[in-house]
Amino acid sequence: MAAALAVAALGLTPHQARAAVQSTAPTSSAPTARTAASTGPAASSPAVSYAEAAAAVPGLSFHDIPGSGGITLKGNVLTPAGARPGSSHPLIVLPSSWSMPQIEYLAQAKKLADSGYVVVSYTSRGFWLSGGQIEVAGPPDVADVSAVIDWALAHTPADPARIGVGGVSYGAGISLLASAHDPRIKAVVALSGWADLVESIYSGRTQHVQAAALLGATGRLTGRPGPELNRILGDFLASDLAREQEMIDWGRKRSPAEHVDRLNANGTAVMLGNAWGDTIFPPNQYASFFEKLTGPKRLEFRPGDHATAEGLGLFGLPNDTWDNARRWFDRHLRGERNGVDTEQPVQIKSRSSSGYEGYADWKSVGSAGTEKLALADTEHLFTGVNTGADGGIVLLSSTLDQFTKIPPMASVPLLPRAFAAVWQSDRLGSERRVRGTARLHTTVTPTRSDGTFVAYLYDVGPLGIGKLVTHAPHTFHGKTPGRPFGVDLDLFSTAYDVPAGHRLALVIDTVDPLYAEYNPTGAQLTFSSPRQDPSYVSVPLGAR
Repeated sequence: MAAALAVAALGLTPHQARAAVQSTAPTSSAPTARTAASTGPAASSPAVSYAEAAAAVPGLSFHDIPGSGGITLKGNVLTPAGARPGSSHPLIVLPSSWSMPQIEYLAQAKKLADSGYVVVSYTSRGFWLSGGQIEVAGPPDVADVSAVIDWALAHTPADPARIGVGGVSYGAGISLLASAHDPRIKAVVALSGWADLVESIYSGRTQHVQAAALLGATGRLTGRPGPELNRILGDFLASDLAREQEMIDWGRKRSPAEHVDRLNANGTAVMLGNAWGDTIFPPNQYASFFEKLTGPKRLEFRPGDHATAEGLGLFGLPNDTWDNARRWFDRHLRGERNGVDTEQPVQIKSRSSSGYEGYADWKSVGSAGTEKLALADTEHLFTGVNTGADGGIVLLSSTLDQFTKIPPMASVPLLPRAFAAVWQSDRLGSERRVRGTARLHTTVTPTRSDGTFVAYLYDVGPLGIGKLVTHAPHTFHGKTPGRPFGVDLDLFSTAYDVPAGHRLALVIDTVDPLYAEYNPTGAQLTFSSPRQDPSYVSVPLGAR
């Protein structure tokens, strides 16, 4: 399937690729479809072999690249047309995404090579035909990037003074970590990745179970998880609190945010891109990381879910995410004055409209101030029932929102008040341009020591249908039953325009299929607003 995707990305049908390969003998370094099917973890035969792909793309060759620790990484190289011995070209290294083979980037790699780059992409260790085990961006993965750079400098016309790395998702996280550890890397493009792995899949001290289960399942299908990953994932999905700190320490070791000082010291030019509705790596952690960078930097947020903003570009289709990625590399590896560094460094696109908005920094996104929705009424609810208010389905709901502007919805008047707390604003006299990170401040009184709730901010139309603006989960442990405590919860960052005449509504319930929940049977939660510490939702607004 991945091979067929790559050929489709290059504008060729499988029939056309086969016709091309009939007139060109495959290189000895290109593994055949039979080899991939018989030795890879997934024994399905791809529609088009690597040899066929190589024959269809001039300048493409496949190689066994020595990785760190003595393993072999399966990679491919694209060189500029007419490259001569002794010539020198900027180098870009692209580690593959989770569960994807090295041909993932062929369409974009070809465009980069056509514009003068040597491009080396490879299957990350533990997946498909690459050696080793899945380390989840651990030290061996970081060392692999440096090993691939070493190999490229020895075997391709790559310039050691002009090196960039990049990737999507898993490749983005590995690229950021490698850029912090290898000062030879001058520019990095990290799309739909993570800066804080703990905050990504354990935000609000709540397991993002759909995301974790999806990653675990696809990892086992296409690769070889190591014993450490199996143990960590098992403890995570089993909600083993006795091992919570071990899991947090494991995640921090794999978080670029823990190494931001090294990135800043290296002066690496960092471009970050993500989607508002990313259900694997929510946008907040990228925004926080961006603010800590001191070198050349750019942050782009668009509608969509995990990797959907740049996904069509992997097929070679027009894609502004990849266009800007190439501009970033051109500026910082080739010195081109293309304007990418003179534009506002924060570029966002609203989920409700087209066109980009530029800001000087992340703090300026909500520069028009905030609007507070007072949560004055005390609400008492029983736990353990899914009321119909939820964040959707991993990878699906936010993709639907991207292409049809239909986010997860709920009928706010019909939500069962015994299991959902609801507060609504008056009808809005003018449009509200929600921009940035909404924050919930409230007081909770539990009947049990542990519990979970999820807060949702809705745009409610005249018929009472609420469209999800943003949400976030929160879990607590070890609280004294009957004793109130304060909660400050950042909802996931977004850009959404609420029409005039609509209402804003905050809904809180206790069950969402996206997340784990810790509510014991029969537990109850009370949300109050003490006079000395009123409860509210603070909604950031952008200028009109």
